[in-house]
Amino acid sequence: MFQRLLLFLLTLLLIQSSFHFEISSALKEGQTCIVNKNCDTGLHCETCLANSNLRPRCSRTQPINPISKVKGLPFNKYSWLTTHNSFARLGEVSRTGSVVLAPTNQQDSITSQLNNGVRGFMLDMYDFENDVWLCHSFGGTCYNVTAFRPAIDVLREIQVFLENNNEEVVTIIIEDYVKSPKGLTKVFNAAGLQKFMFPVTRMPNNGGDWPTLDDMVRQNQRLLVFTSDRGKEASEGIAYQWKYTVENQYGNGGLKAGVCPNRDESAPMSDKSKSLVVVNHFPDAPDLVIACKQNSASLLESIKTCYQAAGQRWPNYIAVDFYKRSDGGGAPQAVDVTNGNLICGCDNFAACKADRSCG
Repeated sequence: MFQRLLLFLLTLLLIQSSFHFEISSALKEGQTCIVNKNCDTGLHCETCLANSNLRPRCSRTQPINPISKVKGLPFNKYSWLTTHNSFARLGEVSRTGSVVLAPTNQQDSITSQLNNGVRGFMLDMYDFENDVWLCHSFGGTCYNVTAFRPAIDVLREIQVFLENNNEEVVTIIIEDYVKSPKGLTKVFNAAGLQKFMFPVTRMPNNGGDWPTLDDMVRQNQRLLVFTSDRGKEASEGIAYQWKYTVENQYGNGGLKAGVCPNRDESAPMSDKSKSLVVVNHFPDAPDLVIACKQNSASLLESIKTCYQAAGQRWPNYIAVDFYKRSDGGGAPQAVDVTNGNLICGCDNFAACKADRSCG
């Protein structure tokens, strides 16, 4: 009896020691974890209840940076992880002091998103309190309960990143409700971003290739800014989005399997006179719990469907809610798959070589 008890205790101790070793190591994608620090770089620990996955495991938060291997292609031959309503952070309190009643779409700060490889930011900008604010509002008007923060706060985070990372290129896509004269110009100047802005005069109008990524870096023109306001291109030199991009339907309309309709403002997805392709994959109402499922297998299927709808063009921007949420590889994996196909014809960028061969 004593020997059996001793054997049981030794076995239990061995299991505990083994388990402690596993969770204290740098665990790989898919391995069981307890907290984020158990996981390797570029991963965090989470479950996906929406997929009936109760086991916490290490999941991706970062795509592979395509410039780590290939820098010399036209900008439209790369794909970038993009966050929808990038500023609408879960648990945020308005800088007005008010409780925010507007929906939230992301979990972390702009700086954290940048550090995790997000390079496209969808920002809603409004006139508010004699300034330009980021609001998730309605009817073209910002209110205390829909106002998150002054736009300059987020723009300065991007400015710091560009100053400290001189080979990175960032895109800002503005849903633009700013009517104050030169309002966007003033806030971008105040944030110190004007010197990084890619000029409209260098953007192709007929669907041609963009300048190469390394040329954009060499000339320090590393910030693309698009606005939904047609008049801002002439009045402020900020590119009118729909001259240069096609974009599928956002919200629930963009989640329907097997179809990829364009949003109303966009030309048809197949219009190749626009060089850049944006794929949205998020619901009308953001849902933190469901996001892990939506950012997994269905996201990859949506990208492949939109590839066909866009005349066999892979997306340059993949926009999601709660980009860190997935049931494994998630949005970062979708970006890697897209960059693999764009850059070297592989089905995953990890297999691309510097000479653009696959293997």
